[in-house]
Amino acid sequence: MVSIPVVHHGETHTFELQPDATVADLASEIEDVLHIPIDNQKLMVAKLGMLKAPFSDRPIADLENKKITLLGTSSAEIASLKSASEKAAARQAHLASARKNAPKAYSSRRDPLRAQEDSQYTFLTLRPLPNLPRPERSLQFLERLKSDPGIRAAMRAHKFSVGLLTEMDPLSYTESSHEGTTRILGLNRNQGEVIELRLRTDAYDGYRDYKTIRNTLCHELAHNVHGPHDRKFWDLCHRIEREVARADWKSGGHSVGDGEEFYEPASEEIAYDHGGWTGGEFVLGGGGPPSSSRTADASAAGATLSRREIMAKAAEERLKKQRQAPDGDSSGPSGS
Repeated sequence: MVSIPVVHHGETHTFELQPDATVADLASEIEDVLHIPIDNQKLMVAKLGMLKAPFSDRPIADLENKKITLLGTSSAEIASLKSASEKAAARQAHLASARKNAPKAYSSRRDPLRAQEDSQYTFLTLRPLPNLPRPERSLQFLERLKSDPGIRAAMRAHKFSVGLLTEMDPLSYTESSHEGTTRILGLNRNQGEVIELRLRTDAYDGYRDYKTIRNTLCHELAHNVHGPHDRKFWDLCHRIEREVARADWKSGGHSVGDGEEFYEPASEEIAYDHGGWTGGEFVLGGGGPPSSSRTADASAAGATLSRREIMAKAAEERLKKQRQAPDGDSSGPSGS
């Protein structure tokens, strides 16, 4: 008898054949023992190459003392693969049917008008401050604000288009006095030409709470319509905040506190801005009526102002006094 070892799937199987047997006889033995159909068998024989069906009457002695590797799939494996393939096809058909019958999700890619509005009512340019550490992180923060679902929805609803959204240098907008430290959180120049946001902490070593900055952005967007902090401004500001919270599907559409109350920063940070910038010059109240009439308006509406609104007006007046020159000039620093 001639012993022919065959390696299949890393396991060696030895077949005993008559000296006058052929390679075709070896293939038949393999089919009987390993249940691999002859048509599926391929024999890799050292120095002879590949032998496959239909196998010839080549003497089995030619394969003696040579390394033989069998490539082939058994009938059981074929049946298993076929069953798995059929199940996979059935799952794919079920999923395709479910997708076909499911209500189509709204997507701006399928709505040309929505895509046009998203490109029109947005922040046209994002710019971090290159002189501060790691400006790429600030750019990522600004990009997050730009792509925020709530902010995008509010900008479409009110048709807001902002030329430049940038960060402010915290040290440039921090005032200290015996009454405490006042930090400006945001500025709006020329009704949306430029919006600046205080992204960083005073030490430049971190970033402020995202939702606080987002609410500051809502505040500044309201200045696209109203300059002074009057009742009309605050009504619009709160409306934008609610719209942003409802449309923020990433956070489940809930505001902070899951109600009508929105996050209020600490008292030393309540001065979101001075209203706006006009003609390149920083002006208290954003070019609205004279300060005396604004103060009178605020007093008349005091009964309807919230705690945050009252604190904002107080901080605004405090900063105005701090910046007021000895000769009575109330204009602020240049906006360049």
